[in-house]
Amino acid sequence: MRLIHPASSGDVDLARVYAYPDGPCVRVNMVASADGGSWLEGRSGGLSGKGDRRIFGVLRGLADVVLAGAATVRTEGYGPARPRESWRPLREGRPAAPPVAVVTRRLDLDLSGALFTEAEPGARTIVVTCDAAPEERRKEAARHAEVIVAGHDGVDLASAVRELGERGLGRVLCEGGPNLNAQLAEAGLIDELCLTLSPALVGGDAARILNGPASLTRLRLAHVLEEEGFLFTRYIRTSGEPAG
Repeated sequence: MRLIHPASSGDVDLARVYAYPDGPCVRVNMVASADGGSWLEGRSGGLSGKGDRRIFGVLRGLADVVLAGAATVRTEGYGPARPRESWRPLREGRPAAPPVAVVTRRLDLDLSGALFTEAEPGARTIVVTCDAAPEERRKEAARHAEVIVAGHDGVDLASAVRELGERGLGRVLCEGGPNLNAQLAEAGLIDELCLTLSPALVGGDAARILNGPASLTRLRLAHVLEEEGFLFTRYIRTSGEPAG
């Protein structure tokens, strides 16, 4: 893997180039095809590669919490994040793996699955929902996960991010999907975008990485890495420029 912007020589320290800034930060990590599709045959894995998976691991190791929408959790077959030996220096003073926080209005989740039954100590899965969620289902979820109620008719993501921060989970890594990304952008909550561009054309009806109402978040390019035709970009929200 080589750094092509800004120009550099020598090996790339991924933990350094993807280090979080001081203070709370919502980082979105996605992969897209060269023509802008965010999945192939319904899943993002078909667009990925070795370098992308390596960066994916580093980003999880750096994060306090992994945020994902319920549809992504179901489609991608999410389980809990598993500790890695390489994470030890990245997670000093924190649990060995970050918890996964699932955003869901209807609580349409398999609470008997590994995500809820096999989470690492200190990294219990979190369910982020709203007052409109079925009360009995909320009670059931509370037996398997930590539950955050944020918002009334729908999930208030700004409130949810604040709640996570109050639990010491200020470095948020959002893994999508496109609907959740669009809601975060509309709410002005995206601070960084880590986007892998896959050397593939997919066509079809694949959504873009934001699939929802139009919004504008101005970004500046922090770096571009390249490996085997994949481009790994990191964008940071323009200083002082509100998103949404």
